[in-house]
Amino acid sequence: MREKQAWKMNGFFGILLMLVLLGVGAYLFFIPISLTTAIVLAVLIVIAVSLLASGLTIVQPNEARVVIFFGRYVGTITDDGMWLTVPLTIRKHVSLRVRNFNSKMLKVNDVDGNPIEIAAVVVFKVISAAKAVFDVDDYETFVEIQSETALRHVATRYPYDVFEEEGYSLRGNAEEVAAELARELQERLAVAGVEVLEARLTHLAYATEIASAMLQRQQASAILAARQKIVEGAVGMAQMAIAHLERDNTIELDEERKVAMINNLLVAIVSDRSAQPVINTGTLY
Repeated sequence: MREKQAWKMNGFFGILLMLVLLGVGAYLFFIPISLTTAIVLAVLIVIAVSLLASGLTIVQPNEARVVIFFGRYVGTITDDGMWLTVPLTIRKHVSLRVRNFNSKMLKVNDVDGNPIEIAAVVVFKVISAAKAVFDVDDYETFVEIQSETALRHVATRYPYDVFEEEGYSLRGNAEEVAAELARELQERLAVAGVEVLEARLTHLAYATEIASAMLQRQQASAILAARQKIVEGAVGMAQMAIAHLERDNTIELDEERKVAMINNLLVAIVSDRSAQPVINTGTLY
């Protein structure tokens, strides 16, 4: 269905034309013609005025009127104001304003099979009133169902989170996931004459039955990553300390003393508790 502009003329001019016709009809009774002729002409004028009045319509800003003449699509009026269009037509109202659709909280499985809860908001507007009226049964219901379907499809293509391996995830790549959701929605809703302006995730969480286990896994991953950083720093600090002592010739350390010193430094740095000083009263030998 291709949208086209319906025939229209200024509504105020149409009202003026109807008033002129009514004035002519009234004037017929004051001119020297037979009463029967005057009545017949007056009735015809009243019928013509009634037909013209049926074509009057008011269009507000960011609205459209789809004009249908006995089941045939005549055109669309998108200019705001009062207009006179084809008489005896049905004019369906379609809003062209930007609107939001908040999806319900859906429970789906991510690519790893983990149950998650997800929801999104879709910002859209109608850009073709003819498609919205004729190509789908109810475009608002169509937007709702297709939005939830696209959200389910996108959610099943990514994991909720990635721990060791690299890649996209629902939690870590919200911008990329939102862009893909918007692209898929646009493909689905183009048939209804709807343009998707934006799509964003508004809720993302593990399902209740696995939330506790996944939280422990995230905590363990965070602790492991922190421990790796600490160990790397501790090894570097121990190396720097030994190299500094050897460079300044402060003391001479053999291999056994170096090992003992490194061991003490690593224990003091890596431990998550305060290190207890140990006083050596003898020698390593």
